[in-house]
Amino acid sequence: MGLQLRTQTFSSFLGRNLRNLKVHLSDATVGILRDKGNVYTPAQTLSLEPAVSDRTSSYSPILLQKALLCTGHRIIMASSFARILSSKRNVGLLSLVGAGSLSVGFYLNREHVSAKLQDRRRYPASADYPDLRKHNNCMSSHLTPALYAKLCDKATPNGFTLDQAIQTGVDNPGHPFIKTVGMVAGDEESYEVFADIFDPVITERHNGYDPRTMKHPTDLDSKKIRGGIFDEKFVLSSRVRTGRSIRGLSLPPACTRAERREVERVVVNALAGLQDTLTGRYYSLTEMTEQEQQQLIDDHFLFDKPVSPLLTCAGMARDWPDARGIWHNNEKTFLVWVNEEDHTRVISMEKGGNMKRVFERFCKGLKEVERLIQEKGWEFMWNEHLGYILTCPSNLGTGLRAGVHINLPRLSKDPRFPKILDNLRLQKRGTGGVDTAAVGSTFDISNLDRLGQSEVQLVQTVIDGVNYLIECEKKLEKGQDIKIPDPIGQRK
Repeated sequence: MGLQLRTQTFSSFLGRNLRNLKVHLSDATVGILRDKGNVYTPAQTLSLEPAVSDRTSSYSPILLQKALLCTGHRIIMASSFARILSSKRNVGLLSLVGAGSLSVGFYLNREHVSAKLQDRRRYPASADYPDLRKHNNCMSSHLTPALYAKLCDKATPNGFTLDQAIQTGVDNPGHPFIKTVGMVAGDEESYEVFADIFDPVITERHNGYDPRTMKHPTDLDSKKIRGGIFDEKFVLSSRVRTGRSIRGLSLPPACTRAERREVERVVVNALAGLQDTLTGRYYSLTEMTEQEQQQLIDDHFLFDKPVSPLLTCAGMARDWPDARGIWHNNEKTFLVWVNEEDHTRVISMEKGGNMKRVFERFCKGLKEVERLIQEKGWEFMWNEHLGYILTCPSNLGTGLRAGVHINLPRLSKDPRFPKILDNLRLQKRGTGGVDTAAVGSTFDISNLDRLGQSEVQLVQTVIDGVNYLIECEKKLEKGQDIKIPDPIGQRK
């Protein structure tokens, strides 16, 4: 009898890594042969009939990266087996897998992972619903008791739950400087399993972006940038950073020690291949002296142990400093942080106001890092709707933050300053990070958006916006009036 298989978005255990994987098809297993990169939507249904008497499947393509409903049962991949397959180098070991072997890697369970959660739940969902009455973050704005009841018994294949995702937002009702997201992802699958809460949060945080229908653009062509060299009387330093996650490994809020160490191994091995002006070395936090660490922190090169409750409540400081470190080139203008808030943070920076050169180095270095990661048989988490997948929904898409440290002694005291920033789609923070206030009149000014616009578009927004801020500061110096600009998107 043929099997009716309904595909459901389930993320990328295997990503685009499977090629020519042949397995046997029985009544309780799924045959996969030759993944050609096709992606199925939740509405599609596939019908299979055994091709030959021994039930060896010759159908193409069906992705292991989907959860399949098989005659009313849900087939899911055990996380340990999934991670074995997530690397290209291991696929060759599994060129032929029979039904018996598959039983090691798959669970056939009518209730999916939620059955285990339901068995442990002694109280109704209403009794577990968090008290959000005094909260002001994106999660609390959208998580209703009904939605909590719908999602609280679900989990990703790695076991990440809704309660883990929202804990940081529950523990941190508000923030003195910004409206925070209030939730994190524990793995790539989180954004699908808990889409009912992540999607509205993403839409609010990313200026109306619809993650179900809209597609995210990527553009790392630095030649398209106009201008980008600021007056250094005002701009003290420039930087562009992004994050990238290794597909097949859990994100920092949920990763095991072994996974975190695997991230470090994969990234460090790849970075060893950087050459020319990008040549550098890796410094493990476990091998640094306290003096070396503090000097790098003071120079704004290295991240410190997370003390922000936004991060610690999300589990990102666990096992510190195990498997954390920094890679930088010899000039300390191109850096990669390993296992901070994300698997990696890729940074281009220098003193002064040459944002154009900083972005050129950023694009060149990021492309090289991705190429080297792929050469090692890995790839970054990405999909066409969310762009690059990162821990915090605020960083989805480009993951890019282009910023300057800028001194605005007059404009910063003007009551119109916050509105000017809003209309320019810029945000301000202290030079010490998101949890710090400005020192004097010096601020870290960066792009507000991440998702729905390309890297080139966002950097150009920062360049144009910073030039406007400098223009305002100069006018105020001369005693002239300034105007609040029209919101971006409404200009003619």
